[in-house]
This record gives sequence, C-alpha cells and structure tokens, in this order.
Amino acid sequence: MEEEPLVIFTSGEDDPEKVEGDKKSEELRCLWRKAIHQQILLLRMEKENQKLEASRDELQSRKVKLDYEEVGVCQKEVLITWDKKLLNCRAKIRCDMEDIHTCLKEGVPKSRRGEIWQFLALQYRLRHRLPNKQQPPDISYKELLKQLTAQQHAILVDLGRTFPTHPYFSAQLGAGQLSLFNLLKAYSLLDKEVGYCQGISFVAGVLLLHMSEEQAFEMLKFLMYDLGFRKQYRPDMMSLQIQMYQLSRLLHDYHRDLYNHLEENEISPSLYAAPWFLTLFASQFPLGFVARVFDIIFLQGTEVIFKVALSLLSNQETLIMECESFENIVEFLKSTLLDMNTSEMEKIITQVFEMDISKQLHAYEVEYHVLQDELQESSYAYEESEPLEKLERANSHLKRQNMDLLEKLQIAHAKIQNLESSVENLLTRETKMKSLIRTLEQEKMAYQKTVEQIRKLLPADALVNCELLLKDLNCNPNNKAKTGIKP
Repeated sequence: MEEEPLVIFTSGEDDPEKVEGDKKSEELRCLWRKAIHQQILLLRMEKENQKLEASRDELQSRKVKLDYEEVGVCQKEVLITWDKKLLNCRAKIRCDMEDIHTCLKEGVPKSRRGEIWQFLALQYRLRHRLPNKQQPPDISYKELLKQLTAQQHAILVDLGRTFPTHPYFSAQLGAGQLSLFNLLKAYSLLDKEVGYCQGISFVAGVLLLHMSEEQAFEMLKFLMYDLGFRKQYRPDMMSLQIQMYQLSRLLHDYHRDLYNHLEENEISPSLYAAPWFLTLFASQFPLGFVARVFDIIFLQGTEVIFKVALSLLSNQETLIMECESFENIVEFLKSTLLDMNTSEMEKIITQVFEMDISKQLHAYEVEYHVLQDELQESSYAYEESEPLEKLERANSHLKRQNMDLLEKLQIAHAKIQNLESSVENLLTRETKMKSLIRTLEQEKMAYQKTVEQIRKLLPADALVNCELLLKDLNCNPNNKAKTGIKP
C-alpha cells in the first residue's frame, strides 16, 4: 500500500486498469484511515475508562474515609463562604481571623474539611514564621519513604490498634494501614528526636481520613512544629507533665469542688487525661467530635485540648461527684464520660469557642517552672546539709542504743538483788536448821542417859518389854499415836 502512490505517480493516467487500481488503492487508504482513527478512539476510550474507574475508586475510598456522623449541620450559606475562602488559599491571601473564627463556629463541611485545614494552616503560616532552628529538615516525603526507619516494629504493632473499627483502617495491611505506615515512617525519619510515639498514629489517622498522604504529611508537620505539639511527644515527656499540672490548676481555680473530690480520691489528671492530650481525643471519642476538635486546633493551637478537657469535666461534674470511690470515678472518666449524644457534643464545642484561658495557661506554666526551681534549690541545700544530718541521725541512734542498754542493765541489777536476798534467806534457814539439829541431838543424848538410868533401876523382865516397845516405836513411829490412845 505504501508503494502504490509511487506507482500511480509514475504510470500514465489513460490506462483503465491503472484507473481501477487507483480507485481500489484510494478505498484501501480510506479504510486504513478509518481503522487508525477507530484505534485511536479505542485507546482514548480505554484511557477515559481507566480515569473513570480511578475516580470511582477514589470516590468510594473518600466515602469510606468520611464514614462518620458530623457534629453540627453546615448551612448552604456557610458552604458558599468556605468556597470563597478556599480560593484565597490558592492565591495565598491573608483573611480576617475574626471572619474565619465565625465561619468555623458555624460549621465545616465534611467533604471540604481537609482543604479547610490546609487553608487554616496557610493563614497561620502567613502570620507566624518559625525560627530557623525550630524548622523541620527540608526533605521531601518521597525521599523519606525511600529510607529505612528504626521505629518500624513499633509502628507496625500500632497499625492494628489505630481506629480498629473504622472501615478504612480495619483491613490488615489494606490501603488505610499502608498509608498510615508510610506517613508514620516518614515522620519518624524527619523528626529524629521524637521518632515515633504512641498517640501520633491517631493524629496521623485523622489527617489521612481527610486528605492524601503527602498533604497529611505536611499537616502533621504543621501540627508538630508550627503549633508545637511535638513537645509532648519528646522522650522526657516534660511538656506533658506541665500540661497535667496546668489542667489540675484549671480545675482548682474554676471547679474547686470537683478538684477537691478528685484529690480526696487520689485521682490526678495523668490517670485519665494523658490519652486525651497524646491523641488529641482521637483514641476514645467519636470521630465527628474529634473532627470538630481538630477544626479548632488548626485555628487556635494547643490550648484547645485544655478547653475541651475542662468543658468535658465541668459538664459531668454532678455525676462525677456522685462517684464515691477511686474505682467508680476512674470507670466513669474512661467509659461513661465518652458516651455523649450529639447535642452534648455541640454544647462542648460551643463552650470551647467561647472560652479564653490563654493567660491562665501561661501563668500556670511559669508557676510550674518556679516550683521546679525551688524544689531543685531545696534539693541542693539538702545535699549540702546531708553530712550533718547523717551525723545527727547516727548520734540519736547511738543514744537510743545507750538507753536500751541502761534499761537492760537495771533489769539485770534487780535480778541480782533478788537472787542475793533469796540466798541470804536460804542461809538463814540453814543456820536455824543446824541449831535445831544440835538441840535435837542434845535432847537425844539426854533421853539416852535417862533411858540408861531407867534400865539400871528396872528388873530384867521389864527391860525386855521396854526393848520390844522401843523396837516397835522405831519401826512404826505412827503407832505411837495409836498406843497413846489406849487406856
């Protein structure tokens, strides 16, 4: 077919066979063009079908991700307002923060929540810039995924524990768990100091439900570095300790009865509030409520966690006060408190928007550091005075030992005196007995002399009877009484 045009060009035009051949070749060319055109159309249609399938899968995945009940209804007017503001996000234009606060209070559409979070992050960064020392390393998400992390085992263990009932994360090593693993791995490589800590997986999971992996990575960096949440995940947990102190002071100043009740039962905020701070309420509360909390966090920062915690406790103060034992209070805070209806959640969100505790939190943090410094100074003073105190303790111990020995010595002296007096009594009795024996022996000798004299005076027959009687008396002394009774 490719040679036919050349043949037609070199041959004459008058030959009928050639003319007929030209017609056939033209028809073949048309058929060939149609076949090529149809093949191109088929390829285009196949590509379009692939795009449609991909978009259908994306829509299905998006539907699965956003499978939670919203807290509060977002009106059409609010949707239009958010659409306008998101246009400013693309243009990187500063918006009025009071206007944003009002829109956020009226509600956030679930389908645009991820975009709105990115918009709020941009507005924050347009107003605040981190010092160079506090900024994260400039490494792309794709580059981080190519590396290996030492936190791999810990991350894999926690994958199944993160939102185990949510359909997007429930499938073992499914799309949700793989995305979560990638995100946590990338952050552990980016932030060497924090690495991976339990609790971050829930924060990352909430972000992944509303945006792609790379977008979620950028928002996780924003939460950790720009808003300062990474402090509470450091190995020393110093920031978390300060937060627990601040929450305790808020309860002390604003809800004294509840504070006293918890203190009497030895329940500190670390027993129930630590998971709230480490997971930003995502591990225990309904996702719709958590999403609204994240809305306000992207606007106001870390103080939102304190507001939500304080509002939760104050709304349930009466029921908590009715719990009379340690076990009952802990059970209430870890289970009953979480079971809220939609109206209760909306009430808490409204209270959070109206609350302002930033000055108090700053004052409590300063107070905590002052107390820590005083404790440290007192410990230094204690270490300096420690040798003297050791000597004093040793001296008092020796004094106690000395007193014990004196008491034992007095008891021994008393026993000796008792024994000596008993010996003297025995000796006295012995002398008396000896004198009595001597007296009896003298009497015996006198009796014997008397008997000898009587023998000399009595006849022989009477002496025989007397000897028999004496023998009987010597053998049976008791018969003496009997013979004495006879007339």
